Parts: sequence; C-alpha cells; structure tokens
Amino acid sequence: MIDDLQDRERLILERLAREGSLQVSELAQEWDLSEVSIRTILRGLEEKGWLIRTRGGAVPAYHKDILERQQQHVEEKHRIARAAAELIQDGDVVMIEAGTTTALITRYLIGKRDVHIVTNSTLAFSYARMNPALQITMTGGEFRRPTESLVGPLALETIGQLNVRLAFVGTDGFSLGRGMTTHLIEGAEIVKAMKRHAEQTILVADSSKYGKVGFVSVLPLSAVALIITDSALPEAAVAELQEAAVNLKLV
Repeated sequence: MIDDLQDRERLILERLAREGSLQVSELAQEWDLSEVSIRTILRGLEEKGWLIRTRGGAVPAYHKDILERQQQHVEEKHRIARAAAELIQDGDVVMIEAGTTTALITRYLIGKRDVHIVTNSTLAFSYARMNPALQITMTGGEFRRPTESLVGPLALETIGQLNVRLAFVGTDGFSLGRGMTTHLIEGAEIVKAMKRHAEQTILVADSSKYGKVGFVSVLPLSAVALIITDSALPEAAVAELQEAAVNLKLV
C-alpha cells in the first residue's frame, strides 16, 4: 500500500498524520499547482482507501497513529511480512493479530490456495479482501481506531473457539529480559489468546522495537517459536538472543 504511493501522495499522508486535515486551496498554493490537480491526487488517495475527501479538503481514513506507524521502517516491515507469508502453506488456517507489520502479511499471500485467515485487524482485512483466494474470519469485538483492531470479550470468545497452525503477532517492544510488551492491556489479551490456540506463535517486529518496554507484559520470548525481524538488529542483541536459544530469522 504505502510503498506504492507517489511522492506527492506520501507528502499528503505525512501532512494528514501531523495535522489531521488539509485544505485544497492551501496545498495548491504551496505546491504551485491548480486546485483541480490537488483534487485529482486526493481522489486517487481516496480510491486507495487512505483518506476521505471533505468540502474543500480531506481527512485521513485511518487514525493518525496508524498513518505514522505505517510510514516508519517501511522497507523493513515489508521484508518481515514477506518472510512471514512464506511460512504459510496452501490449506493453512492462521491467526493474524492487529499491527502495521502483521497486517502486511496478507499482501504477500498472492498465489497461495485455500488459506483461511482469522484476524482482529481491520487493516489486515482491508488488504486481504482484495485477494479472492483468501477466506477471512473477523473476530468481532469493540473497534479501537488507534490500532485498527477489534478487542474485548467478543474477540476473545471467537479466538477461543478456533484452532490454527500459526499465529502471527506483533509487539510494541521486545527484549530477552522483559519479553514481549505492549501499551494496551486489551492487545496483550488478544496475543495470549492466539498463543493458546495456535500450534506455533511467530513474532514479527522490526529491529527498532528491540529493547523497548511497554506498559503491559505479554509473553516471554521463549513462548514464541520464531522471531522474524530485520538485519539492523544489533550484533549484541543477536548474540544475546541466540545464546538464550531464541529462534531468530533476520531479513
């Protein structure tokens, strides 16, 4: 999605993430373009699902937190998601937790057959719905805009009734000492539920998350079968994780 955008489209999304809205007239004056040209760009972004046009301007279709996270470590997130998707086999049933990296996994399932995805991520759904070969089950639950996620008792009940081969989860921070952590209690409960109902749990997280500690403890790193992260992970961290027998894949 965001890697497919033109430079001006990226600039518009960056501005929306900072300011929450924009005016066609102001942008046309700043860029020395006609208002018709600006409206054409906005129309294209609206068709791609990135924004909602308003009278004289636009507002983001996603919460600003999502827009900001989608623009961070873009190449790394795509490499990680692609590597995760390669683990999914034809006929698999998998769970995908909400997150900007986890959601990207569904984009790399083109060519896979009979894959059934269970997710609490509306962002993952927005990608997966474009692939008619995927079967999608949404957990239901209360919608949280800052994370594009479905959480709460209904989401947990749905997850608790299903069993899958793989669960792909994300994190706000991970380290050997503190394990996986997050800022949201509701998100932690979703990850724990997915872990209980999957044969293997796989953590996907870019290397910037290493060493960061969120408010809520989720799982020890020993609880996941594999961590997929990018090759910018510091050598000391790699050595520490390998010494602790944590299964690690760098991409």
